[in-house]
Amino acid sequence: MSEAAFRALYERLSADTRLVSGPPGGSLRHLTPERVRAAASEVRSGRTVSLAAPIETHRGPDSPEPADHRMTGPAAGDLDAPGLHFARDRLAMNVHGDVDSHLDALCHVIVDGELFGGVSARSLTPDGADALSVDLVRNGIVGRGVLLDVPRLRGARWLEPGDHVTREDLAAAEEAQGVHVGPGDLLFVRVGHRLRRLELGAWNVAEARAGLHPTAVRFLAEREVAVLGGDGNNDTAPSAVDGIGFPVHVLAIHALGIYLMDYLQFEELAPACESAGRWSFLCAIAPLRLPGATGSPVNPIAVL
Repeated sequence: MSEAAFRALYERLSADTRLVSGPPGGSLRHLTPERVRAAASEVRSGRTVSLAAPIETHRGPDSPEPADHRMTGPAAGDLDAPGLHFARDRLAMNVHGDVDSHLDALCHVIVDGELFGGVSARSLTPDGADALSVDLVRNGIVGRGVLLDVPRLRGARWLEPGDHVTREDLAAAEEAQGVHVGPGDLLFVRVGHRLRRLELGAWNVAEARAGLHPTAVRFLAEREVAVLGGDGNNDTAPSAVDGIGFPVHVLAIHALGIYLMDYLQFEELAPACESAGRWSFLCAIAPLRLPGATGSPVNPIAVL
């Protein structure tokens, strides 16, 4: 895809968004209270499933800066000592790395000096983001989740790095799974990234990974999706667009104001949906309350 074709697509997708008045809440305007209440009807068995991967604390090809988890207590002398003592720990992590499950705030992507909605990138300071930070979703995101399993559609266990999920793939997966993505839905697209990593080992995903083709973002806009989550980065590498490294992030976050979640895992959810015979569920996303942050580690929970 040429850069000119990409920019034309960007302009088409962002045109309607620019006409929306009110606070810059982005695609969450589609997730109305009525749709949240309706999502509760998705609960049948009451089974809960995490969509997050375990936090990575070991250095590897996709985690050059792994999370640092350390026990800070109890002291060695407290282990057998009488009286009251506490176990304590500390966690430090790179939120936007290539291995840990996280949510991108609307201030995450800068294009030509602007954030989503025309907000100046100068609102990003060393102390944090003055606008569009993850604090906008401090009350959580709850709605109807839909999982589209593209490897299942293609009769494969996973998509190979560099492969693209097209707009046609998403529509075909809907039909094959008997589900329809609608306004306000939280859309999850499985490419099998986590299963491949588990079975073949980690690799340098900055150079090669499966993801959505930029034109697939038109599907998100047409269906008025509120959130997009993937078990990879959502973007393919190498990029499908000349001169644009993360075109799906640019289109989804910057043009449409869609919250993205990267590096989730669906290896428990997919078989649960298959067993239940349905691919929609109630989903609750609770990012940390980090005022000024550009994203947050996240552990989305599906309730079937």
